[in-house]
Amino acid sequence: MNEFTLVFMTDIKSSGLFEIYEDLKKKNIILSFKGDITPDLLTSILFVIEQKLDRYDETTKVKRKVFNVLVECLQNLYHHCDEDTEEKLIESNDVKPSVIVMVAKNKEGYNILTGNMIPSDNVGILKNRLEEINELSKDELKELYLATLTDGKRSRKGGGGLGFLEIARKSGRKLEFGIVPYNNKSSFFSLNVKIAQ
Repeated sequence: MNEFTLVFMTDIKSSGLFEIYEDLKKKNIILSFKGDITPDLLTSILFVIEQKLDRYDETTKVKRKVFNVLVECLQNLYHHCDEDTEEKLIESNDVKPSVIVMVAKNKEGYNILTGNMIPSDNVGILKNRLEEINELSKDELKELYLATLTDGKRSRKGGGGLGFLEIARKSGRKLEFGIVPYNNKSSFFSLNVKIAQ
């Protein structure tokens, strides 16, 4: 180990990066990403998680559930971090919006956590939609999903509001979410999806 490497390693430890590593390890974070979301990134994240699930010797049922929910969460991020959202956030003097994706493994199963900036004028509609979904039973979720699928209405993003319905259906759990105001025009939206083993 040369002098540069030794100094570099010491700086990392003192700068807090080592503490971040330890914190992620304690919280059983198996994947963590922050940045711009692209189709290539989606593919890479799914590949990494597939490899991790194989390493943990999960059952086919658990693998499928985690993978399917993650696909829906990533598609949701990808379709809602579009040019309109970027323009609105940039207009409010924010930097170009990026996303956060984390997957954690715990005794009960897995948590898929995502976060992204949204225009504040979308908060009310989003909150109402998620609260509505959380009030539905399993059968009601299925009915609403089929009704939404067959009514022919699609948003210009293509989904017609199916993303959150699918996440709730496939996880079998209530959707935990938070919305934190960032400034007068934008807010940070976070979603925590729990998947039991």
